Amino acid sequence: MASAKGTHKPRKRNTGKRPKTPFWAQVLTAILLFIGITASYTLLTGAGEAPEEVALSVLAEEVRSGNITEIIVRGDELTALRADETQIISKKEEGVGILETLSAYGVSENTLEGITIAIKNPNGIGFWLLNLAPIVIPVAFIIFFIWMLTRQVKGAGMQAFSFGQSRARFFDPKDNKKVTFKDVAGVKEAKEELLEIVDFLKNPKKFLDIGARIPKGVMLMGAPGTGKTLLARAVAGEAGVPFFSISGSEFVEMFVGVGASRVRDLFQTVKHAAPAIIFIDEIDAVGRVRGTGVGGGNDEREQTLNQILVEMDGFEPTEKVIVMAATNRPDVLDPALLRPGRFDRRVRIDLPDRDDREAILLVHADKKPLAEDVNLRVIAERTPGLSGADLQSLMNESAILAARENRKKVSQYDLVRSIEKVMLGPERKSHILSETEKKITAYHEAGHALVASVLPHADPVHKVSIIARGHAGGYTLSLPLEERRLRTRGAFHDMIAMAMGGYAAEEMIFGDVTTGPSNDLQVVTAIARDMVTRFGMSKKVGPVAFEGEARMVHGGHIDTHDYSEKVSADIDAEVNAFVSEGLARAKEVLTNHKNALEAIVAKLMSDETIEQNEFEKILIACGITPKRKEEKSKV
Repeated sequence: MASAKGTHKPRKRNTGKRPKTPFWAQVLTAILLFIGITASYTLLTGAGEAPEEVALSVLAEEVRSGNITEIIVRGDELTALRADETQIISKKEEGVGILETLSAYGVSENTLEGITIAIKNPNGIGFWLLNLAPIVIPVAFIIFFIWMLTRQVKGAGMQAFSFGQSRARFFDPKDNKKVTFKDVAGVKEAKEELLEIVDFLKNPKKFLDIGARIPKGVMLMGAPGTGKTLLARAVAGEAGVPFFSISGSEFVEMFVGVGASRVRDLFQTVKHAAPAIIFIDEIDAVGRVRGTGVGGGNDEREQTLNQILVEMDGFEPTEKVIVMAATNRPDVLDPALLRPGRFDRRVRIDLPDRDDREAILLVHADKKPLAEDVNLRVIAERTPGLSGADLQSLMNESAILAARENRKKVSQYDLVRSIEKVMLGPERKSHILSETEKKITAYHEAGHALVASVLPHADPVHKVSIIARGHAGGYTLSLPLEERRLRTRGAFHDMIAMAMGGYAAEEMIFGDVTTGPSNDLQVVTAIARDMVTRFGMSKKVGPVAFEGEARMVHGGHIDTHDYSEKVSADIDAEVNAFVSEGLARAKEVLTNHKNALEAIVAKLMSDETIEQNEFEKILIACGITPKRKEEKSKV
């Protein structure tokens, strides 16, 4: 596994373009703008009822009565403002002055002295704007809307032209936060393999001078979370070359030919930036075996794969472009991808061992304040099978637990609780068992723990609990004394017996079984079938593997069965025999050590959880020797 200090965020290339506003947002803006202009026009022209049009005699009477405060003259139109701020309109003879007009109706000059008279040009800009606004504003809005719609369509057309362009993310080699092999913990063998690639990218001449051909492609294979992507970035960081990253699923679209076009564009871009590295994550999205689809549903994916194969074959030896890919499903890849000349080098990244796990924990513990009691070696020993991503999550969960309890440092207790949370899930505190269910769960977990403690090849018990976590009502945590790569037939038989311990305890104590052992039955059935069909551990069936190569049958289905019905029946019989034998051995252990079973159950009923030290004390009190790591004798 690999792990890096901190989080490296690639810098985005500045394209010089502003983010495009969605079309619906542009339409909404136009509508709001129209409403705003209309409201402004209403305010300018005045709200409320239209002014009343009256005869000159009525206007003259209003003036004589002292109700008029202001008169505005526009040509032959008179607008009078009353004291109550209402308006009236009247018409006078064109070419005749306002004083002459009103005096003809008996209004004296003394009466007009208290009235403001304003004479305005009827042909002014303001007059024309107010009169033409009801026509100009709607027309302008329509023109603006058509222009905006045309711009949007043009933008969509440009997107159509760029549809086949690569969407690879670019990582600048000059970035100060680049990842190198120093930031990668574990995976020593994988790093040694990749150092050759780094050396070629830095010093290609010494390889070419001697006639050596550097692998064009490197396939990183491993379980999820083991650090394949991180290793690829570390290679680019070590070599100091541009790094282009893209996911296999980003090539495939609903339109046939788009994926192949993106592949061509990507390789053309990278050739101009050579020496460089292309990294295709999850390549199995486009690299699956061809010809397995029904009809034309997979034509786009297969065309994309064909283009990748063609581009890799088209490389010249001096182009200095390395293609790296990652997958956790190498079994489904097309053979053409893995042949010499394409992905020549295959680097296997396994789950980290104990030393690697400790190194990974140290990396992720950086910048986290740890208490004095923290021992990462112990945590590494208690986390077999966890990937680097799991360990990162474990350290993060421990920090969250400490912060939730308002503590400034992460303690060993936080780390231990995080192991259970990552492996089994969070505690279900709301899942309250009845007294009967609690007792059944206690006997079930005690059965697992006791059988594991007695059988010689089973892993020792570290913790037993009847507190529900995840989908489990309780759990027994058993961990190996040392790292193992190989398992014997005896170890598998003990694993089956240990897994059947809960089933045996329920049946022996209550005379019935519950749905609790359902997952145990699935596990033991899978182990027994692997023993018979994969590992040749059945004396009746013999040392034969019954996992043939996958072949296509009618309808596009894959069939791996290449044996007769009789052999199939023999396999089923042997699987049943292994499981039944495991159940019988579990019952025998529980019968012979019933006092220990009852002691474990009593402790679980009172405390709900038993740690390793307490569990070993119960075993010793009942005459059972706990399993411990043998210390090497000093010479």
